[in-house]
Amino acid sequence: MSTVVQPCARCGARWAVQSAPMHWCPRCRGVLLSPAPIDAPAERRNYRWVARRPDHRVRRPAAGRPASRETPRYTQIPRWGLIDQPAPAATDAVSSPFARLTARVSTLLIATAAVFGVAAFAEVLRYVLLLRNRTRLIHPALLFCSDALVIGAALLAVVLALLAALGVLGWLIRTRRATFAAAGRDDPRSVRMLVLGSLIPVVNLLWPGVFLTEMVAQRDDPRALHAVRIWWAAWVFGGLVAAAALLWRTADSLQVKADGVLFTAGTDLVAAAVAVLTLAMIRTVEQQDLRGRSRSARRWVVAVDPAVPVIEPVHPAGQAPGERAGEDQETQDDHNGALDREHEEVMAK
Repeated sequence: MSTVVQPCARCGARWAVQSAPMHWCPRCRGVLLSPAPIDAPAERRNYRWVARRPDHRVRRPAAGRPASRETPRYTQIPRWGLIDQPAPAATDAVSSPFARLTARVSTLLIATAAVFGVAAFAEVLRYVLLLRNRTRLIHPALLFCSDALVIGAALLAVVLALLAALGVLGWLIRTRRATFAAAGRDDPRSVRMLVLGSLIPVVNLLWPGVFLTEMVAQRDDPRALHAVRIWWAAWVFGGLVAAAALLWRTADSLQVKADGVLFTAGTDLVAAAVAVLTLAMIRTVEQQDLRGRSRSARRWVVAVDPAVPVIEPVHPAGQAPGERAGEDQETQDDHNGALDREHEEVMAK
């Protein structure tokens, strides 16, 4: 059998050269490349592969202008493969009354969760002092530091929670406008209704979840809807716990007041958890992970046939194709089948 072959530029089959080179592939009628040894390296071949667009036109170089030797490259995304749609750029046309707070909503929520954690620690420290005060007197300086930490952390947590709530409200207004605008409609809820439904006590336990559900219902991703439902349940639970903590402070018994310190610590922890869940919900709706990075698109490609190379790779001299030390029986059978098909193609002429 001849060791000089001609590869087909269309189907990749290699045909042995017996007497004279051929011009057309007997299988697909494609152009046959110049004859070359079967294991010839790229430096010894007198042809090379060039990438062209499907709508390319063979143009001769202008007179006096040398042909370009640059690596072939595409000026745009090839249209015969998968296309990654770029993320839509944020437009300044969609704004909200709380634009400054909305731009820092992630920082505000993280700070709110951290300060509520400090407030819970201060309440636990106060309870430890109460337990010690049953048998020993507490130094006035230590009691003053405890009071300052409890009051300061509570006031700072409330202020940050209000600022974070305004930032989330601005994000809700902006995101609803963008979502409905992408669907070719206007937001059916006015800004006044969004503000009143989100800030009025007791009422704001219901309407924020309704506003968010209406927004994510326009999307195909079910993760956003699940995140909104989880946040809504946590938001209602946090509101009920906060109301119970306020009612607990009206008790007259010393033991109930002491237990109320622990209950307040638990309320602060619930508030911190709600702040974290709010941040997670926002990032899920914005198609981001918990760290704020955009999720990469996942695509499924249908595989109809096993991946079998058409052209056998070059093997070192003295080693037959498909023979490797340590291969299992299944891999050996696959290589033998590929060799049989190649032998049939070469002898087809």
